[in-house]
Amino acid sequence: MAAMEQRVAYLEGRVEAHSKTFVDLRDDIRRLDDKISRQFLWLVGLQVTTLVAVLGAVFGAVVLVRG
Repeated sequence: MAAMEQRVAYLEGRVEAHSKTFVDLRDDIRRLDDKISRQFLWLVGLQVTTLVAVLGAVFGAVVLVRG
């Protein structure tokens, strides 16, 4: 019976180790998701800035041609 208890204790230890690994993996994925979200916001900001600059240049060219 002692051998059975040792085996069960060993398996419990392994399950706890796997559980901790999954928790760490979940935390890593959340951090990665946050990082990607920040980078996406930067990308959108740059695109909006570029759009405003292009529209300003087009508007300026139109004003020069008409004026």
